[in-house]
Amino acid sequence: MILHKGEILFHQGDEGAYLYKIKTGLFKVTRLHENGNMVLFNILYPGETVPHHSLISPKDTHGTAIALVTSEVEPIVAEEWYRELEEDPKKALEVAKLLQAKVRFMQERLDHLTVGTPAERLELLTKWLNSYVHGVPLTEYLTQEEIGQLIGVRRETVNRLLRGH
Repeated sequence: MILHKGEILFHQGDEGAYLYKIKTGLFKVTRLHENGNMVLFNILYPGETVPHHSLISPKDTHGTAIALVTSEVEPIVAEEWYRELEEDPKKALEVAKLLQAKVRFMQERLDHLTVGTPAERLELLTKWLNSYVHGVPLTEYLTQEEIGQLIGVRRETVNRLLRGH
């Protein structure tokens, strides 16, 4: 299944009839809170099977996944995934490896958030995302507000950093 920039893979609150293996591309995952705040809390990248919180048991989706660039995804029927998980002991190891990879990614992202200056954090984020979008400027697929959320600064700081480049 191919999704183009701006198309939605799943919506916040979906029942989770499917899991998805990201083949190519990137997705941002946003969450709308009851107070109206919209927060970008995750970036999905090739090799991941999502939603992560549903790899072992079903749960409504926590956010909305939106394609940042043209992306290819393999839908997986959730019932079949869970049946295989019960029947095949190797499937549990596959899930453990997927979750381990995500934990390691989150550790790397936390390291990026705690390194020096906002400019250094922006540079690390840009380098990481460029490995998937191959030179497409950051502002072509993320807003300044979203970039700020990913590097832990306000939109105004992102604006200043981007003007300085």
